[in-house]
Amino acid sequence: MTKYTNQGSQDTRSGFGAGLAELGRTNPNVVALCADLIGSLKMDEFIKENPERFFQVGIAEANMMGIAAGLTIGGRIPFTGTFANFSTGRVYDQIRQSIAYSGKNVKICASHAGVTLGEDGATHQILEDIGLMKMLPGMVVINPCDYNQTKAATIAIADYQGPVYLRFGRPKVANFTPENQSFEIGKGIMLQEGTDVTIVATGHLVWEALEAAKILHEKGISAEVINIHTIKPLDKDIILKSVAKTKAIVTAEEHNYLGGLGESVARVLAENSPTPQAFVATKDTFGESGTPAQLMEKYGLDANAIVRSSQEVIQRK
Repeated sequence: MTKYTNQGSQDTRSGFGAGLAELGRTNPNVVALCADLIGSLKMDEFIKENPERFFQVGIAEANMMGIAAGLTIGGRIPFTGTFANFSTGRVYDQIRQSIAYSGKNVKICASHAGVTLGEDGATHQILEDIGLMKMLPGMVVINPCDYNQTKAATIAIADYQGPVYLRFGRPKVANFTPENQSFEIGKGIMLQEGTDVTIVATGHLVWEALEAAKILHEKGISAEVINIHTIKPLDKDIILKSVAKTKAIVTAEEHNYLGGLGESVARVLAENSPTPQAFVATKDTFGESGTPAQLMEKYGLDANAIVRSSQEVIQRK
């Protein structure tokens, strides 16, 4: 069974804050911009240590993206910070024209993604952002699973030349990956080997996938669990190697099943190895107000939903 255990719950946005603070100490070209959400993005430590490298833009997210694009021309590496809804939907034109089309070295860092934003409700719970960002040519899309991996991803993207979308969340979730891990963009991680079904998960659903694998084991089902922290570029090899063995796959994400990780995986399978697939994701719907746990259960984004989907897809082999 899995070697991963919960080391204590922490929010992934704090992982971003810790990674940004570390970059402030090690990379003089890193600058940060925020749209009036310093506390929510956990940017306080970076600002305290590097006040001259921080720009408070206010509630003017479109301006923030344009400023960030301009800063790259002078060799700076800008990290923008606001909620995922405001990081993508509100500023899509600016990202497309000034950042993606121009290939600018901007790191778009987006907190409070998905339904686990919780009580703020549907207007803030973006479930389309992965689709929006992955369709932009040249845009890297990263969705880490816990505090440690978010910190590592934040540090790693500073060394990548080009635009990056980094997605993370508000609630405290299980922190289970190694503390001082290396982060390789575009390389999935095998968390647990299995023979009956492949579970490919991203973000908050990775821990739920591991929990689901425990339940499936008790039912006599051997689940292989893969952490896809980078949705674009997608690690095709790890997915195809796994389904060649299991012959069935479940994709799990806190995002609409239209346009997310599941569709990217489906394209890889269609082109290379058609395989029965089940989608654990929201089904073309907006969210609503509630606690993260309530919403994860209602919208079928928890371990039990992954178990049900695994059992169903195995029957379709």
